[in-house]
Amino acid sequence: MKEILDAIQSQTATSADFAALPLPDSYRAVTVHKDEQEMFAGLASRDKDPRKSLHLDDVALPELGPGEALVAVMASSVNYNSVWTSIFEPVSTFGFLERYGRLSELSKRHDLPYHVIGSDLAGVVLRTGPGVNAWNPGDEVVAHCLSVELESSDGHNDTMLDPEQRIWGFETNFGGLAEIALVKSNQLMPKPDHLSWEEAAAPGLVNSTAYRQLVSRNGAGMKQGDNVLIWGASGGLGSYATQFALAGGANPICVVSSPEKADICRAMGAEAVIDRNAEGYKFWKNEHEQDPREWKRFGKRIRELTGGEDVDIVFEHPGRETFGASVYVTRKGGTIVTCASTSGYNHEYDNRYLWMSLKRIVGSHFANYREAWEANRLIAKGKIHPTLSKVYSLEETGQAAYDVHRNLHQGKVGVLALAPEEGLGVRDHDKRAQHIDAINRFRNI
Repeated sequence: MKEILDAIQSQTATSADFAALPLPDSYRAVTVHKDEQEMFAGLASRDKDPRKSLHLDDVALPELGPGEALVAVMASSVNYNSVWTSIFEPVSTFGFLERYGRLSELSKRHDLPYHVIGSDLAGVVLRTGPGVNAWNPGDEVVAHCLSVELESSDGHNDTMLDPEQRIWGFETNFGGLAEIALVKSNQLMPKPDHLSWEEAAAPGLVNSTAYRQLVSRNGAGMKQGDNVLIWGASGGLGSYATQFALAGGANPICVVSSPEKADICRAMGAEAVIDRNAEGYKFWKNEHEQDPREWKRFGKRIRELTGGEDVDIVFEHPGRETFGASVYVTRKGGTIVTCASTSGYNHEYDNRYLWMSLKRIVGSHFANYREAWEANRLIAKGKIHPTLSKVYSLEETGQAAYDVHRNLHQGKVGVLALAPEEGLGVRDHDKRAQHIDAINRFRNI
């Protein structure tokens, strides 16, 4: 691994030099173990500790197949799917690996007693398999996490509709929280040249997810002037949704849970901010019964911030805790666009407010190839910025996942893999200087 890192840091190594580098037989990777998937049985979600289930192991280098690439991972990040994997909720990811392993002889590689996790990376291409023409060893890249086969026509208009659509590093093996990752070459995108490795690794999954959910015609199709309610507006998903709303001429109404998170939203440029804890919203009377009076109080507060208007779009991802309120406060004919459900998957809402007011619920999941490229292009152009708040070492990934699980973080948290320290990998220092305040916004609060 030292030879690989030396070549990357030299900045003078050629594609031929990278192609000639010997590959190691094994590499360090963050894993969960199949024989531990019942370790948290009987515990409440909150009591399941990723620090106990995530391991840093030496694992065998996987075989490189057609249309694939091996990438030296300089940095990665923790997404909520890493938390789900680590606590084996809502199901163990080993079921995903088993099903993928039955697809083909090549996919059998993924069905292992360990799962290398992680759905983001920034790094350098080491090898490409047969049929790869667009990328070469030595290319600096980031990866989006859409893995598809595209053998069915169902996915040809929207790759997210492919029957074999999977999220790399969650529903496949050999993910990005490791020193080396295996990806399909069509997951690769150019690394934004004004960002460090850890900054470039942070946006991937959440930035693309927010783009499809809010901007794309496959999601809410946001337009100028829209009022957009954004739950968790300073978090991993919400921080990008807030930026897309502001950049697109919409009016974000940012919902957060602390004064510090409210300050972050205002620093991004949002003016309408609701601290739900400070204002005491309790949308559930108890485990089984919601409180419509709180929906109404929440809707009144929103109208105070918008000059009397209801929201056109709700950017939903908490799920069970907030969904009833989301449906209620959306304007007539408006859209609730939903993904994730971090507070619970079983949503409950009063359908009268949906059907009689002609509202729409739109399901959204990650992003297709084009949406991921467009989202990354906006990062590269300095229109949207990383929301990196803290960086951990590969050895500290369990703690990073614990912090995300407990909502102790802001924005995104990064993980250094091969990068020996933060701040490396910047190629365009002039462009960086133009955007340095926005790049560091989440680091400075």
